Amino acid sequence: MKDKHSENRYWTNRYQNENTGWDIGYPSTPLKNYFDQLEDKTLKILIPGAGNAYEAEYLFKQGFRSIHVLDISTLPLENLKKRSPNFPEEQLLSGDFFEHQGQYDLVLEQTFFCSFLPTPENRKTYAKKMHQLLKPGGKLVGLWFNHPLVADGNRPFGGDRNEYLSYLEAYFETKTFTLCINSIPPRAGNELFGIFTKIG
Repeated sequence: MKDKHSENRYWTNRYQNENTGWDIGYPSTPLKNYFDQLEDKTLKILIPGAGNAYEAEYLFKQGFRSIHVLDISTLPLENLKKRSPNFPEEQLLSGDFFEHQGQYDLVLEQTFFCSFLPTPENRKTYAKKMHQLLKPGGKLVGLWFNHPLVADGNRPFGGDRNEYLSYLEAYFETKTFTLCINSIPPRAGNELFGIFTKIG
């Protein structure tokens, strides 16, 4: 995995140059629909690699208050603060996900897994870190890209259901992990929606 300084420069440059093709400008439909079913607004939530964090903005507007937004670049965090001035400053976290410490009821996955080099070591470390960050019974919920992993490809790096499960099953019980039926049109057929509960 690249060192965090290189990653910071890489992502900051992309935001500065508006090279953010993944950014749709609003919460993705599958996650929004999931949020609308959540009744406990005291949940402590982490969104790693959150980017402009439209999901965090939406949750905050719905009355969730313990939403923690983590990104290696400060620029998207500043963008969120401009859009949502009342969002708690101390819950905007700039840093490396793999060094982050905390305990959460819910961690949201949205285009983060696909952003780092897809080595088996990196992907296993991701699964282990997600497990570490969740409280007992906590959930990892979100979207994973469903398209072939090309060895010499560029971000976003893909994969398929079986590959993702080969990393996640050691740490999580799979509640659901299926082809997403409510993706936005450009992503139709290319997303898996998953709900995983921490084991142990």
